[in-house]
Amino acid sequence: MFLAASLLAAATLGTGSVSAPHVVWKPISYGAARKAEMAAYARRHYGVSSWRLRPRVIVEHFTASETFSSAFATFASDVPDAELHELPGTCAHYVVDRDGTIYQLVRTDVMCRHTVGLNDVAIGIEHVGTSDAEILGDSRQLQASLQLTLWLMQRYGIAIRDVIGHNESLASPFHHERYGPWRCQTHGDWTRADMDVYRARLAALARRDRVAVGAASYRRRPTGC
Repeated sequence: MFLAASLLAAATLGTGSVSAPHVVWKPISYGAARKAEMAAYARRHYGVSSWRLRPRVIVEHFTASETFSSAFATFASDVPDAELHELPGTCAHYVVDRDGTIYQLVRTDVMCRHTVGLNDVAIGIEHVGTSDAEILGDSRQLQASLQLTLWLMQRYGIAIRDVIGHNESLASPFHHERYGPWRCQTHGDWTRADMDVYRARLAALARRDRVAVGAASYRRRPTGC
C-alpha cells in the first residue's frame, strides 16, 4: 500500500527538471559489421530490419562480476554469447560501477542485446555486482543509478512502470519475441520485489525534483510461461 501510494503521489507532480548525471563515455566498438548483425537479429526476433533503438523501456541488470573492466571486456567482444549463441554479442548502454561512476558504452539510439524480447525498445543499465541486494545496499552506486534512470525517463518520456528489472521482462507489455524457444526466456537479476524497492526510491527522488513519473503500474498480463 505504501509503495502504491508513493508512486501515485509522484505521478501527480508537476514537471520539474532533472540534471544530466556525469557520464564517462567509454564506447565499445560498434561499427558497420556489428550494426548489420544487430539488424539481422532484430529481423529474426522482432520483425524489424534495423539496428536503431527508439527507447520505451529501461531494464536494470547486474553484471554478475566484480569489476567494470570484466563487464566491459564481455560487451566489447563481439562473439556469440555463451548462453544463447547468437550474434551480435551482448552489451548494455550503461554500466554503473561500485563507486558510482557511470560509463556509457553505446549510444541510446542503437540497440544492444541485453534482454530477450525487449532489445528493440529498451535501454539496458548494468550494475557491477553479483546480486540485487548488493546494489541496493551500496549508497553511491544506487544513487548514481537512480539519477541516471530518472534522467533517462525524462529525456525519453518513459513512465516509472516501464522501469523494470530483467526478471520482470516477460510481464512487460512491450515484450515480444518471434522465436518460439526464447519466448519465455528471462533472467534472475532484479526481481519484482527488489524492483519495487528500487522504484520506490526512484519515486522519492522524482518527488524531490518535482518530476512527473507517469502511471505507476500496469494490470499484470498473463505471460503463458
